[in-house]
This record gives sequence, structure tokens and C-alpha cells, in this order.
Amino acid sequence: MGAAFLAALQSGASTTLLTVTSPQVAAQTSVVAPVATAVQGAPVAYLPRASSNLPTSGPAGVGAVAVDSTFTTTTSAAGAPLKLASLLLLPFAMVAVVLGLKKSQPVAMAAVSGTPVASAPLPSYTDIEFPPLKNERMLRAARGEAVDRIPIWVMRQAGRYLPEYREFMSDKEFFTVCKDPKQVAEITLQPILRYDLDASIIFSDILVIPQAMGMAVSLQPTVGPVFEEPVRDKATWNKMQDRLLGELGLTVTPEMTSAEKNALLVANADKLVSPSLDYVYDAITETRTQLDGRVPLIGFCGAPMTLAVYMIEGQGSRTFTHTAQLFLGDPETAHEMLTVLTHMCAHYLMNQVRAGAQALQAFDSYAGALSPEVWMEFSYPYMKLIADMVKKEFPELPTICFAKDAHYALDVLSETKYDIIALDSSLDLGACHEKMTSKGKGVQGNLDPTVLYAPPEKITELVADKLQKAFGDGSKIPTKYIANMGHGMSPDHDPEHLRAFIDAIHAFGQ
Repeated sequence: MGAAFLAALQSGASTTLLTVTSPQVAAQTSVVAPVATAVQGAPVAYLPRASSNLPTSGPAGVGAVAVDSTFTTTTSAAGAPLKLASLLLLPFAMVAVVLGLKKSQPVAMAAVSGTPVASAPLPSYTDIEFPPLKNERMLRAARGEAVDRIPIWVMRQAGRYLPEYREFMSDKEFFTVCKDPKQVAEITLQPILRYDLDASIIFSDILVIPQAMGMAVSLQPTVGPVFEEPVRDKATWNKMQDRLLGELGLTVTPEMTSAEKNALLVANADKLVSPSLDYVYDAITETRTQLDGRVPLIGFCGAPMTLAVYMIEGQGSRTFTHTAQLFLGDPETAHEMLTVLTHMCAHYLMNQVRAGAQALQAFDSYAGALSPEVWMEFSYPYMKLIADMVKKEFPELPTICFAKDAHYALDVLSETKYDIIALDSSLDLGACHEKMTSKGKGVQGNLDPTVLYAPPEKITELVADKLQKAFGDGSKIPTKYIANMGHGMSPDHDPEHLRAFIDAIHAFGQ
């Protein structure tokens, strides 16, 4: 069969060939899926990569088979669809499909050049039964598939700028609410019920990880999060190691080194995030159920270095004095702390997926706090390890990383297993999208949040201008792109101005 297709491909007749890159679909389809639709006027045949002998590149006149989307078109070197010598193979394809589709799952639809084509079913990594997903745009964009409009969600989309949030929280304490699954679900759904968003993100906080380590954190109105006892030296870290090992029921002897204690904590990192953080997983399950398939649910964590900065400084900082002192003065202790945090974050994220999260984001909010050299040593290896661990368990789950104020991080982050690189507002959207997609990655972002202080009509104008500069005249919806802010919503943003932003994003290319 492969030889027949190759011969036909080189002869130059009239069928576009689409290659299935999804292992689920390939495993369920016997030989060739149906000639079911048309792309640019040509009949379309689908061939599972698993059963194909087609090369990824061929001789002169035969183009490469792209592999950056679920279904990819084989084209000639000139860019036109490759032609088949005859359509004699089509009846055989149709028979194979009738047999193969009996075992296959229903497939969703995505738009390619304005024509709907079949897309692979999205993977599910949970045993919990949830309502079927009705809006898959964000997930499919993360996978590099075509969508009918740009998907958008916004960091801190459930927050103090919303009057319904302020009313709900008026008599409640923040971290207490985070531990109540039904209250978390209600807050998470507030922006979904108000706006035409394409994703939700669980209402929680990155500092639940230090809380799971026994650190007391309070949220003070004018300061933000404040830790009772920061970890600023080896003695305090060793004290935490001993306490955590004791809570795990593991024996600590005077002869044990700090490195040996750390190895035990890493080996038991899954127990450090459950049952202590089961309330987060319960909230994810409750929220996804209440979402009723409206949009996908994103889980998240803080990046290890960002968490360590909070734990070391004891609160937000402008100078990062204590962090620099520990990282540069006692890097061994800093790396031990970061290693434990990394394994806790990875298990925490994987538990969120099992509870129902359909995508994940790691927030490195303090990525730009110190020098590029510090980030490369104390953040990048740990961000990479989180992606490695999560993707080993859930290979097709969409993952996003956000390294704020760290433009120098883009190249190395593109070498990790994250699918989407989120951009802050300082970066050029079009240039970054072109560069990242050339490396097989997508981008998210990156409107400056201060634009939302403009009148709605100006927001519409600025968004349209930004998208046109990045992606052209709108004749084609960009792939591997998720719209967002370059950072989160501010408490004094006007909710109606966010609506103008969302509508302007959705209007592009329509």
C-alpha cells in the first residue's frame, strides 16, 4: 500500500493526502480513513502514520510531510497539494474506513482553510466521568490544530475587578475559600458566566505548596502574602526537612546529611502534596462538573524559583536581598529546597490532571527578579524537570509555562516539553510566534494589561492593530496561538473593558 501511494504521489494527479499523527486515531483506523471532505477543492484521504510507509521527506517534486498538527497535508515543493495518478484506490479506502470506523471514536471538527476536517479526539487522563466538552478551541490551539477563532482566557480572570467577586468575598478569608470546593467552583465560574471566554483556570493560589510544607501564610491587605517564618539559611531548611520527614513517619538520625534527608523527601514528594492538598483536587473535580463542558479547566502551580523567593523573602520584594544571599552564598541549600519544591509541584500538577484539569500552566512570576545567570541555574532546570515529569505521565496534555520579565528564557524554554510559551507584554508577539512555531511551540499572550484602562473603542482598535501586526490582515486564523494578557487583571480594571478585549480578539479573522 505504501509503495502504491508513493508511486501515485510522484505522478501528479488530484488528491490531497492528510497524515494522521495522533496515536489514538492511528491505532483505531485499519488502513485508510475516508475521502470525507475537500481541502482547497481537492478530495482528501486520511492515512494513519502508524500504518504508513510514507517518508517525511522525498525526492525532488515531493514535499515534506508536516507533523505539527493532528492532520497534516502533504504538498508539493511548490506548495500545491500533491496529486494522485488515479482515483482507483478510493473504493478500497472507503471499504477500509467502513471497517475501521466501527472501532473508532467520534472525532471533533476543526477548520482548515475554511473547510471542516476531522480532528483527533482529545486525550482524557482522568477516570472521573465529566460532561462532554463543548468548546475545545484552547486545547486544540495548544496542540497546533486549526481553530475557527482565536481562543482567549485571562490570568486572574476570577478576581477583585469583578463586582460579584468582591461581594462574594466581602465576609470571607481568601485561603479559607481556597479550601472549600463549592466556593472555589462558584468563583471560578464567575468570569465564565459573564464573558465569552475559551478556558477557565481554577481559583487557587501558588502558595498552597509552601502551606503544604507547614509554612504559615497570611494575606495582608496592603502587603500581600506574609510568611511567619521565612527559610533564609541552612539551619531553617534543615529544621523543615526534619519536620517533614517526621510527619511522613520516616526516621531521622543525627548521622544523616542534609543531602540524604533531601533524597528521602524527593522520594516521598507525592505524599507531601496529598492528602494535604486534596482540597485543591476536590475543587477541580467540583468545578469541572459545574462547568458542564462550557470550556476546559486549567490547573496550575508556581514555578519552584518563584515559590522559593516567597519562602526566602517572607513576602513580596523589590530588591530580593535574602534570595540573592541564599542563592549566591549557599547554593547547595538553595538547590536542595528547589529540588523538593520541583518534585512537589510535578506531583501536585499530575494530581490536578487526575482530578479533571485539562491543561496546566507553571507560573514563574519572579523569573526576572535576578540576573539571567541566576535564572538559568536556579529556575530553568527545575521548570524543565516539571515538564519532563508531567509529560512522561500525560504525554498529550497541553502544558504552558510563563516566565515573566525573562525574555532571555525563550530559547531554552522552547527546548523543553512545554507546548505553549506564554509571553509578557515586553515581547513582540509576531516575532515570538514565528520563532516559537518554527521550533514546534505555540505562544500565549501578551496584551499589556494597562491597555484596559483605555475606552472600549480604543481597546478594540489597539487589539486589532496588535493582531494585524503579528498575524497579517486576518485572512487566516493563526495556529498555535492563545490570546491572553502579558500579566493578570488588576483590581481597578473595568469589567466592561475586558469584554471589549475579548470581543476584539474573537473578531480577528471573522
